[in-house]
Amino acid sequence: MNTIIVYSSANKEGNTGKAVRELAQDLNAQTLFLDDYVIHDYSYEHTHKDDDFRTLFREVLQYEHVVFASPVYWYAVTPRMKAFIDRITEFMDDEMLQPELRILREKHFSILSTSIHRDAPKAFTDMLQKTFEYLGMTLKGTHHQQYQAQP
Repeated sequence: MNTIIVYSSANKEGNTGKAVRELAQDLNAQTLFLDDYVIHDYSYEHTHKDDDFRTLFREVLQYEHVVFASPVYWYAVTPRMKAFIDRITEFMDDEMLQPELRILREKHFSILSTSIHRDAPKAFTDMLQKTFEYLGMTLKGTHHQQYQAQP
């Protein structure tokens, strides 16, 4: 199964980056670091067509398995990951884009999280799981990596 790991973190080389690199090697997966791109917040008017979101989302649609990876920030994903997820709404709102969105129904997803705690908070995993199941994707698995707190 061809896999892409879509991830975001304040530190590309930090704990989440390390976990992503290890998983990418294990799965022979491609990686996509969202923070290398411009992704504006969702707008009801869909005014942000000049950023990288649509190109990135269409790239993700080429893979059978998508791993969403983020450190846990106050029970949530990073702001860039949240913006990426929110922008998927554009494909729901526009009848011309809806056929592309339906491709997600054939996809699997996994969750990779990192924090100083033994487990990811339920609020964190629920948001991702419920969102992508709503879009028709099938959960393949979750993985959480605990790291030591940095001084």
